[in-house]
Amino acid sequence: MQSFRLLAAASILALSAIPSIGMAQEETGMTETQSGELTLERVFGSPSLNGSSPRGLKLSPDGRYLTLLRNRPDDKDRYDLWGFDRESGEWSMLVDSEKLGTGRELSEAEKMQRERQRIGSLKGIVTYDWAADGQAILVPLDGDLYLARLDGTTQRLTDTEESELNPALSETGAYVSFVRDGQLWTGKPGEDAAPVTPKEGDLISWGVAEFVAQEELDRSTGFWWSPDDRRIAVARVDESPVGVVTRAAIGAKGTRTYDQRYPAAGTPNADVSLFVMDPDGTGRVQVDLGPDKDIYLARVDWAPDGSALYVQRLDRKQFTLDMLRVDPATGESSVLFTEKAADGHWINLTNNYKFLRDGSLIWWSERSGFGHLYRFADGDWQQLTSGDWVVTGLTGVDQDAGRIYFTGTKDDPLATQVYALDLADPSAIDRLSDPAFANSASMDKSGQLLVMRRSSDTQPSQIYLADHSGERLTWIEQNELDGSHPYAPFLPSHRPATYGSIPGADGQPLYWRMTTPELEPGKRYPVFFQHYGGPHAQTVTKGWGGALEQYIVDRGYIFFEIDNRGSNNRGVDFEKAIYRAMGTVEVEDQKRGAEYLKTLDFVDPDRIATYGWSYGGYMTLKMLEADPGLYAAGISGAPVTRWELYDTAYTERYMGTPQDDADAYARSEAIEDAAKISDPLLLVHGMADDNVVFENSTELAAKLQGEAVPFEMMFYPGYTHSVGGPKISVHLWNTIFDFLDRHGVGPAD
Repeated sequence: MQSFRLLAAASILALSAIPSIGMAQEETGMTETQSGELTLERVFGSPSLNGSSPRGLKLSPDGRYLTLLRNRPDDKDRYDLWGFDRESGEWSMLVDSEKLGTGRELSEAEKMQRERQRIGSLKGIVTYDWAADGQAILVPLDGDLYLARLDGTTQRLTDTEESELNPALSETGAYVSFVRDGQLWTGKPGEDAAPVTPKEGDLISWGVAEFVAQEELDRSTGFWWSPDDRRIAVARVDESPVGVVTRAAIGAKGTRTYDQRYPAAGTPNADVSLFVMDPDGTGRVQVDLGPDKDIYLARVDWAPDGSALYVQRLDRKQFTLDMLRVDPATGESSVLFTEKAADGHWINLTNNYKFLRDGSLIWWSERSGFGHLYRFADGDWQQLTSGDWVVTGLTGVDQDAGRIYFTGTKDDPLATQVYALDLADPSAIDRLSDPAFANSASMDKSGQLLVMRRSSDTQPSQIYLADHSGERLTWIEQNELDGSHPYAPFLPSHRPATYGSIPGADGQPLYWRMTTPELEPGKRYPVFFQHYGGPHAQTVTKGWGGALEQYIVDRGYIFFEIDNRGSNNRGVDFEKAIYRAMGTVEVEDQKRGAEYLKTLDFVDPDRIATYGWSYGGYMTLKMLEADPGLYAAGISGAPVTRWELYDTAYTERYMGTPQDDADAYARSEAIEDAAKISDPLLLVHGMADDNVVFENSTELAAKLQGEAVPFEMMFYPGYTHSVGGPKISVHLWNTIFDFLDRHGVGPAD
């Protein structure tokens, strides 16, 4: 959720009258009052059983409107722009995506960019930007740009076959900017925009983030306006060094091939450089990023007064992060400080930092062994938080009060809370959230207002506006599980989760989560053992589990997850166990979970099925190969089968390169030992996957067939790494459960 702009004190108080935006029954035209059976059609249908899921909450610059994107009751994946008018006290739809949109198909570039942002399934309006005067909103829709005014009128700014990528208003609102056909364009709102960077062929683009920056570095843009709109920093990406993968997007009616520039592990990355220029493209200077060109342009930020540009330069091995201070007039740079990874670890990039008006910096680092906050001022470091827990996010800073807001696991590793501390006395940490929930938060730029999001095992996501002390001012989305909530008919069968831990091989606790049917004495139940297993993820939390988990339990399965070594938010030592050891320690820890399940008198030890997608699909294969007979069956969705097939930034971070450590790559792949799989296997993959390319599964399938190993497969024409939708998801999960039933793993009658 993006930050929103400063509000005056009077505006803050006025917001306390905002009613919840959850639609009433009469508005949806749908009623579900009777108790019902939870079906897959209902799990993936509309309205969402999770309730309304607003996105993109912002406040208008003048504080009059609270705006957000809200999904429709009849189409949970389509979003419209809504606003609350403080003066009238009413919510209204500001932009109807169906009425304004053309229905034009998005360009391939925008589709792939949305895949990188994990919003490929969303429709309608997925982002927007307020004009500085608070009278208009920049709305991208169906590949074009519109300027929507609050009187209900709209002005179409572009009408092209190409999509306008990364559309944004400049900091003062004087310019509209976007990327089209590999060039950065700028112009005054309402006037024709013009390209401000050269056209250099199909392999060179300006103003976009390269593939690995989007997919693995959490950087989705390639241009940055200065606070006064006087200069723009713009990335130039040359993909000519990157190898070509001819990717077949196999659809239901025909096959399209793409010569995709895909930087596989150990191969060259794109050549990325950075320039600073005036809004019209003149005065362009190149930023000195150092003599080593084989680096990652990790982050770019302007000083609050625009006097300097700060660039985070990450080396290819991801061991060293340099913060560069750049003169925007000349491009000359100097190293402000350097962050080093611990031995056997890597740099975890985050957005948990903020440059302050006084010239200091709030910075997140794992230098103590756990992710914590520091202040860098006048060349000196001050540690603000400490302990055997993790700061999971820097929420905001009230610079006038000298107060820092953040999220972390100080009270519970499974339920993130929201905290605040004073720079004058950082040892006193105040918790601002309810420990009965897993919480997250965002703030306005001044650090005055908190947007709090929370959920629990028995409560889907709620959003409310809070003051600096965490006191709730108003509900934004109460999402109360009352009689009008879409999930209400299924509450009688809702089953609570239980939590616990078992010791790992090194003695560290491995946390698990379990949801069971209502247990009958003497009866043993099958287990649906779900896993992910990869780095940068934590699956076991005390948040809302969702309707699919409840459907699985309703079918008669025990639902079980455990977080292995290598997973997120447990500190350096816990995470680095996976370094150059993918497919080993995490497989061992998941095995401990299975062995623990077999000790429980209500678990059927012969009916434990394991399921995972992406890294989890890879884990299914490695788990079946390592311990034949331990699991009754396995489902492997979109798996990586050889890490040489995956991209540079992700794979090399954890594995090094194939050239440097061929043995680690050999141990990690899932092809050579595929013949060891003796348990029933279902292999699933989208046939147009551009992330974990389809070749991963076809190579595995050929190996299994060549070794006469029986298995089943379900491939989805036209689908990418995310296989889903109201009908396709039903097909996918029916396929999974039919597979388990056929092999005697499903619940007994």
